Amino acid sequence: MREGIHPNYSEAVVKCACGNTFTTGSVKKELRVDVCSKCHPFYTGKHKVLDTGGRIEKFMKKYNLKSEE
Repeated sequence: MREGIHPNYSEAVVKCACGNTFTTGSVKKELRVDVCSKCHPFYTGKHKVLDTGGRIEKFMKKYNLKSEE
């Protein structure tokens, strides 16, 4: 690698909107995020799969498929 052209990569603090903080590597000293693994619905198990308007049934009917329930 060439000398003097690369940014300084060091430890950074990541702060989430929920109040959670953790450290990672970055060229910035502090990162602010809206969602982290502590508050994201997918990771907390609180996510919901909504079938608004019967989209799945409409797709299955359109392509003549059977549901695997």
